[in-house]
Amino acid sequence: MARHVRVRTLSADDHVVVVGAGFAGWRFTEALRRDGFAGPITLIGDEHHAPYDRPPLSKNVLVGKWELDKTTLATPEHLEKSGATLRLGVAATGLDVAASTVHLADGSSVQGSWVVIATGTRARHLNYGADAQVHTIRSRDDVEALEAVLRGLGAGSTIAVIGGGFIGAEAATALRTRGFEPIVLEAAQRPLIGVLGPEVSLWLEGLATKAGIELRTSQRILDVKLVKQDLVVSFQDDVDLSARAVIVGAGAVPNVEWLATSGLEIDGGVVVDENLIATSTVAAIGDVASFSWRNVFGTERVRIEHWQVANDHAAHLAHVLVTGEASAQLLIPYFWSDQYGKKIQLLGHPRTSDHVEIVHGSVEDDQWMALYSRDGIVSGVVSLSQPRALMLSKVLIEERTSLEDALVRAPWLR
Repeated sequence: MARHVRVRTLSADDHVVVVGAGFAGWRFTEALRRDGFAGPITLIGDEHHAPYDRPPLSKNVLVGKWELDKTTLATPEHLEKSGATLRLGVAATGLDVAASTVHLADGSSVQGSWVVIATGTRARHLNYGADAQVHTIRSRDDVEALEAVLRGLGAGSTIAVIGGGFIGAEAATALRTRGFEPIVLEAAQRPLIGVLGPEVSLWLEGLATKAGIELRTSQRILDVKLVKQDLVVSFQDDVDLSARAVIVGAGAVPNVEWLATSGLEIDGGVVVDENLIATSTVAAIGDVASFSWRNVFGTERVRIEHWQVANDHAAHLAHVLVTGEASAQLLIPYFWSDQYGKKIQLLGHPRTSDHVEIVHGSVEDDQWMALYSRDGIVSGVVSLSQPRALMLSKVLIEERTSLEDALVRAPWLR
């Protein structure tokens, strides 16, 4: 567990180097300027694109609502306002912590007085025979490559989606909207059982069928091979499935390999304290950070791949570095997913073993809200197409609240 690290506040003479030009890195850059930092900022990214937002790739772009350029966060106007120097299309390959120096794949290096790691995650690779033809939905380039294939397919074409989690379900929903026939292949007994728990996954079980999408669970996939113009998915205990395209959504892996010789503590991510500090000159934010999270149960080490957490991390770290002050307010993780015509939302970071019960709406109507609790204390709020009720219930996890008291207060009914 990272110890609390005391740091000095930034001055205009400091140079902040941000490794990772994604959402977290860009939001941190903006937050530094908003809090008054006037020194140089260098933003390093391995992609050639200016910082952009990833959730709309599966939620808006793939369905045809947005053009890719609309996902851009660092527009020319915003870049000019930030005054940041961008080093795009070059990956970081190493970090010398003592010298605050980032080494890059082109042989160059960038030295600063502070290094902030925001390298995020990458799509998990499953290693199939037809790897070159299998698609993921993680980056702009991923979506552009997938779109190129989809444009050549006719309506009603079968597309296999490996993984029934958030990305897989969102992709299948978008494909169905465009007239394709997605078939979702999930390894678990039910989608999201390892994220939301057995009860909630059961309540969500019928959504795919109601949306006209075939969902197959307990799938044991052996390989994906290219056979003439089709991709053939082979199974351990089922007949082969032929598809015109295959998309994999099997989770993500933190990008920490480049830090192997840095001396930083890596435990599923870069280990940092409650203020996201690893050493007196290095910090980490977003998906790549394994951080000390204060909550109503105490403090625990977590790594959370949520857009909102990355946003909150960026604002928190910038404020700490510029002012030396840390917020006493608890960070409340928040996640949402638009899938099968419904919106799933989650507040908090409950465990799958926590007790959960519906307190508003019903499963039959596909509109409900439920509370997670542990040892009689509310640990999270989850809802299906009940956004107002969920947000009204945020107060239940902003302070220690018993389940009994929550049921009496019932803020979701206001």
